[in-house]
Amino acid sequence: MLNLIRWEELSDIVLCGHSYGGCVISGVADRIPDRIRSLVYLDAFVLEDGENLLQHLPKERRDQLVEATIIAGESWKVAPIPAEVFNVNTNDRDWVNRQCTLQPIETFRQQIRLSGAISNIKNVTFILATSFESSPFPPFCDKARAQGWKVLTIDCGHDVMLDQPEELTRLLLDAVEMSQAARSGS
Repeated sequence: MLNLIRWEELSDIVLCGHSYGGCVISGVADRIPDRIRSLVYLDAFVLEDGENLLQHLPKERRDQLVEATIIAGESWKVAPIPAEVFNVNTNDRDWVNRQCTLQPIETFRQQIRLSGAISNIKNVTFILATSFESSPFPPFCDKARAQGWKVLTIDCGHDVMLDQPEELTRLLLDAVEMSQAARSGS
């Protein structure tokens, strides 16, 4: 993503990261904050410097991931998590399960390195999906609120883009408008 932004000479952009994608947008935004208009964390992980995703999972889920990696993933691949776990709506579950792929366990273990430059981005929104019972994201929502970010909730499962596409589109457009207003001083 970082190289795409540089190669395409993009600037004044809104980055949205869903779930694990929160780690990705944090890393990108920390390296090129001058090109980012705003960040949107969509039911996502928001890590601090030196943290990794695995440490934020409940111990039971963490142990399941590691065990499944050893059994079925040749000790380096994590099997896809079934859509049912994320409370994906019943109409889209089969499709979601067909789209999921293996993921290297190191993406869960690798510590994020942040310089602190991400703090230069003032327009940050966290959107929490409230119908995802085993969600690891409420603590990140609380952290977002404590940092003064805009915090929104949406009543659906983890895959907001499938359950509430129109509402999510509206929220993302609001994030763009909010950052435009802040830049123009209105």
